[in-house]
Formats: sequence, C-alpha cells, structure tokens
Amino acid sequence: MLVLVVEADGGSRGNPGVAGYGALVREAPDGAVLAERAAPLGKASNNVAEYSGLIAGLEAAIRIGDRRDEPIDVLVRMDSKLVIEQMAGRWKIKHEDMRRLALEATELCRAIRSGGGSVRFEWIPREQNKAADKLSNDGMDGQTVDRDLEEGDSVESRRSDTSVPAAQADSLVATGPAVPAATPPDLGHPTRLVLVRHAVTGYTSAGRLDGRGGADPELDATGVAQAQSLARVVPELVAGSPQPVRVVTSGLARAKATGAAIAAALGVDEQHDDDWDERALGEWDGLTMGRIAVRHGHDLLRLRTDEDFAPPGGESAAQVRTRVRAGYAKAVRRRGTTVVVAHGLPIRLVLADLLGMDYAHQWRLDIAPASLSLVDVWADGNASVRFLNRPGA
Repeated sequence: MLVLVVEADGGSRGNPGVAGYGALVREAPDGAVLAERAAPLGKASNNVAEYSGLIAGLEAAIRIGDRRDEPIDVLVRMDSKLVIEQMAGRWKIKHEDMRRLALEATELCRAIRSGGGSVRFEWIPREQNKAADKLSNDGMDGQTVDRDLEEGDSVESRRSDTSVPAAQADSLVATGPAVPAATPPDLGHPTRLVLVRHAVTGYTSAGRLDGRGGADPELDATGVAQAQSLARVVPELVAGSPQPVRVVTSGLARAKATGAAIAAALGVDEQHDDDWDERALGEWDGLTMGRIAVRHGHDLLRLRTDEDFAPPGGESAAQVRTRVRAGYAKAVRRRGTTVVVAHGLPIRLVLADLLGMDYAHQWRLDIAPASLSLVDVWADGNASVRFLNRPGA
C-alpha cells in the first residue's frame, strides 16, 4: 500500500478576513514531496481555511493513488486541534460552514477507504507544520499553487495573483454567491462554471414532477441521445477554459447519466454532489402541474412565490438554496473549470443569486432540459453570466 502524509493548514487575516489554504502530500518513509496546493478563499474564517486545506490535501492524495493505481494509507498531520479532533469524531461540529466542509472531507476519506485504503489523523505542533503554513500564506497573498511534482517538467506549476489585496477583500468565495464589494476589479483568471441541465426522462416528456427522493427515473431514448450530443458540445465549449476541468453531478440518476457521458468525452471521472439535487417534492412527486393546479391551486401559487413553502413531505426553496449555495461554493473554491450537471431549480437559484433576482422572479429564467449556461467568477466576488439556456442537444 502506498503510504502518504498530508500536511495541511489555513489562515485568515482578521478571522474572518483575507483567507487562504495550503497543503502538501509527502511519500513515506523518505518524505519526498509529491504535490503542493494553495489558493486564496476571499473573506473567510480561519477554521474554514483550515478545512479547505485538509480537503485540498485529501484530493491531491487521492489523485496520486489513482495515478499509481494503488490503495493509499493516508496520515493527515495538522496543527489545528479543532479540525483533527472533529475529523476523528471526538469533538462535535457546531458551525454550519464547518459541518459542510467536514462532510466533504469525510466523503473523501470514505472514498479512500472504499478503495482499500485508510485515513488517520494526527495533531502536530505548529513548528512542525511550517511547509503547509507557508503555502497557506501564499494563498492569503493571492497565489494559486497546483503542483504535482512527481510528474516532472510536463506539469505546469500554476501561480497567479487571483485574490484581492487584504484591504479590499470584502467578498466571499467560501460561502457562495455574494454581491461584489466596491473594489478595483480582479483581473486574474476566473473560475468557470458550466451549468448543464440533465437530459430528458419519461417523466420530463410527460410533464411529471420528479424530485429528490422520488422515483428517480433513468434517461429515456431521447435523453440518451441528448446526453451524447452534450458530450460532443461541452468539450468544444471548455477548450481553452481555466484548468483543471472536472465534472460534478447531482446524486440523481438522470444527472449522473448525463454527466457520465460528458465526463467520458472529457477523459475525466465524474464526481457526485447531492447538494445539486433537485428539490424534494414529497406527496407531489410524479404528478403533473395540471393535476396539482386542480388539487392544490393555492399551494401551487405559493410554490412559485414563497421560498419558505414546501409541498407536504418535500423541501422549501429556501432549503434547496442553502445546499445549492454550498455546492456552488465548493465548485468555486476548487477553481479551474467545473461542469455541473444538475436540475432546473438549482441552476435557476444560482443564476438568480448572481443576477440579484428575488425568488418569485427567478421563474422567468427558462432552463430547458439538456441546456447550457456559463458563468465566470472572479476572486473579488464579481461574476459574469456569459450565456444561459443555450441548447446543447
């Protein structure tokens, strides 16, 4: 088994303030550095930055194990007593941002273990974590580091000034869409999100609602053809986009199948993130809008105007917005280009946030099945919706 040591750290100048993270992966027993990571986070807390460093280190370790096609035994060493104790399960996690990040880190640990590996956590004094601390300071200084050393000179070490100066950092990347601060614009490379609505199922064609926790139908024949069309279009669309490119899908079958076709065309493995799932519709699942209008006309109006309303046994839009913002934050924090294959409401909520639209008016955004929308996000919080609802099939 390949034995790897992850050293991670994060910091915030102001707590919350200008934040960044750093992580590196060493090979045991000789301590050779195999990977280095660092990035700015905009304005965030020290604990959020530390968890972000942990996540970056685990992702780098998984990448090394995949490249060598070996299970990995990972020892995580950090000087954050809080993160180590929480990840070891000995301390409770109370803060919502840290719960979300801890869940993401836990999913990465689960992926390592399911591949036959293991993960251990060890607290170390700060003086033993200087390499990760230096990288986290690089992140706070606005530098992005994505270096895989064992791949030699063919791997580019990407360092760019992609954050706002400390005195100007007023916007959040770590917690989702935000109104940009009145600061000089960041002129660095943006993070790019390609938002893809899944291809059609029999439910889609019949106008039947299908949410999280419902029947979860597969793509029908038309949907399979649409997914293949998207798999031809998306690689052309992301050519020349910020690197690396990854594909993230919701946890529902139609999004996963659509995303799998796109990922295969891009030569990457798709990742699943339930934060991008469609809203749970409870007792309304499987019904058409016409039937709901007859049976629950007043409630149907509330569904479109009141973000706190939830169908019986389902989710409110406010609940969906909370998890979609978490999914968005993860995608933006990873930088590069992320193709997100999701559903109508999650995509509309992201676009409405960026465009400053309230909940009732977001329904004016038509997000058709197998459509594409593209967003660029800069480290200062500014964003540009390049296009939306472009046919992809």
